[in-house]
Amino acid sequence: MREHVKRQHDQKRVGDSVSDTSADHVHDDSDEDVPPSQDLRPDIPHSARLYDYYLGGKDNFPADRAAAAQVVQLLPHVPAGARANRRFLGRAVRCAAELGIQQFLDIGTGIPAAGNTHEVAQAVDPTARVVYVDNDPIVLAHARALLRGSQEGRTGYVDADVRDPEKILGSAESRELLDFSRPVALICVALLHFIPDGERPADVLARYTAELAPGSVVILSHATGDLMDADKLAAAASALQAVNSSGVSLTPRTHAEVLRLFEGLELLEPGVVPVHEWRPDGDLEDAVLPRSHANAYGGVAIKP
Repeated sequence: MREHVKRQHDQKRVGDSVSDTSADHVHDDSDEDVPPSQDLRPDIPHSARLYDYYLGGKDNFPADRAAAAQVVQLLPHVPAGARANRRFLGRAVRCAAELGIQQFLDIGTGIPAAGNTHEVAQAVDPTARVVYVDNDPIVLAHARALLRGSQEGRTGYVDADVRDPEKILGSAESRELLDFSRPVALICVALLHFIPDGERPADVLARYTAELAPGSVVILSHATGDLMDADKLAAAASALQAVNSSGVSLTPRTHAEVLRLFEGLELLEPGVVPVHEWRPDGDLEDAVLPRSHANAYGGVAIKP
């Protein structure tokens, strides 16, 4: 399979390298009794719940809504950018599945919404397996209830932080559902901008890609300030300050910085672009979305 996937990947590269399947869900043996990795703090905003708010979801608390509303007041287009990012996820997952990828590790999955990774992947291949990872107790509760796979495929959930690759890669779910000797799609969508420079996000990502087999896919999107209109830069700075002062660390990065995250991988066309411009599929909102409202770059790459 690896060679089959690799041959298909070769057709669309751009540039040089910069268990039992009858069950549908898996978790630790005592999953229902294991507390999440952190206490639920409804008084402190969480990135997953802010994103849920931007997408129009209801699984957020007053503290999340207050922080998000500050951002939207300054930058009213942020929810449109979040929706564009969500659609990028769907297109990228579908691309990976159509290339023959049958295993997906989705880190920072967030609260379930339309077009979850397993739904998109299993629409292409019903046997696809997905392991979701997040560290918000609200996501954990919803994942157990809602992230159910197809009859043929399976899904699992790991309660962990992206900065703990040993826990994620060594978890019972990952060991049972994912075979790292075969290609895996690693998904880090709207995630690495929550890791500050001092914690070296490129090194965090590299700890995962090092475990991937050749032919694996890396799907990544990242917040940026590059696309902002000049007359919105002051508002963007205020919005960033509001987010960071709420307790959610956010570090937008330039195109060059996002491109460096793909170092050692081979980007698929069209490279690293605003999320709504990555292989558009005719969605009407994407078609009219100004670049300045995208808020994020996206890209998909192959491990050679």
